[in-house]
Amino acid sequence: MTDFQYSPAECVPFRDQKAIAAARAIKRQDICKHPNPEFHITVLPEHEIAFRWIMDLFYRIKTASDKNEQLVLITPQPIPDYSKLAYLINKFRVDCSKLHTFNMDEYANEQGQIAPETWEFGFMYSMLKNFYSQIDEDLRPPRKQIVGLNDQNINDYGKMIADLGGADCCYSGPGWTGHLAFIEPDAPEFQAPLEEWKKMGPRIATLSPFTLAQNSLHGSFGKSGDLAAVPPKAATIGPAEVIGAKNRIDVHALGIHGTSTSWQRLISRLVLHGPVTPLVPESILQTLPTEVWVSENIAADIEPDWEKGY
Repeated sequence: MTDFQYSPAECVPFRDQKAIAAARAIKRQDICKHPNPEFHITVLPEHEIAFRWIMDLFYRIKTASDKNEQLVLITPQPIPDYSKLAYLINKFRVDCSKLHTFNMDEYANEQGQIAPETWEFGFMYSMLKNFYSQIDEDLRPPRKQIVGLNDQNINDYGKMIADLGGADCCYSGPGWTGHLAFIEPDAPEFQAPLEEWKKMGPRIATLSPFTLAQNSLHGSFGKSGDLAAVPPKAATIGPAEVIGAKNRIDVHALGIHGTSTSWQRLISRLVLHGPVTPLVPESILQTLPTEVWVSENIAADIEPDWEKGY
C-alpha cells in the first residue's frame, strides 16, 4: 500500500518495517529455505507435529534408559499431552530413574514472587499433574529431578542445569512477541546488546502486554481474553541455557482452537528468517543446530481474507 503510510505502534517491540515486510512476503514454498544447514525447517500437518513431539521425547527417554545414561531436558508448559508420554513410558516399562526435567518458566506476581507448585494455573502444577503423577511409581525419577523455577532456586537454576552437563534437548516455540520461554523482547530485565544478552541466565522478567493477550486465550485461563487473569511477571531461563543445550527442537503450530486464525504466522517468519536480535528472542535459534517443525497452518501465505472481516 502506497497511499497511506504509518509506522508500527510504539508498543510493538520489533519495528523494522523492511524486515517485517520481507517476512510477511515469505510464501509457503519458501519457508523451509535457510542459509544455515544446521537450522533445519520442516512443514508438517498439525497432528503430525504433536505426534512427533511426543515420540521425540519418548525416544530420548527410552534410549537413555536403555543405555543407563542420564538425560536432561528443558520442558515447556502447560501441555496436557505429557500424559501421552507417561502412557508410553508405562506401556514399555521405561526406567526413568536418571531423567532430569527442568521447566523453562513459571509465572510470578508483581513483587517477583514465583507461583508455588500447588497453584493450579502454574507450570509446575501442570508438569506434576500431566506427567510425573501419571508415571507408574516404580518407573518415576526421584521427585527432586523434576524441577521447576521457584523462589528458592531461581538464583541457582542455570547452574543446576550446567552442573548436569547442560540440557540434552531444549523444546521451545515462539510467543506472539517472538519470546523464547519468557525471555521477552520488551522486558527491562533482558535489555542488553546481543553478545551480552546471549550470556544472560534465569531471572524474573516482566511479561509483554502481547504475552498477556496471548495467554489469556489459553484454556487454563478460560480462553476468553481475560487479561487480568494472567500474572504480570514470570521466572524464566535465559538465552544461555538455550544456547548451552546439546539439541533444540522448536515448534510453530499454535492457532486459535482449531481455526485458521493464528497470531503466530508472522512472528514465526521473523523468528525463522528475520534478523537475529534480542528484539525477536527466538531468532537466536537461527545460529544454532535446531530442528524446527512448522504446521501447514502457520506456513500458509499471509494475505487478506476479505470474507472474514472482523
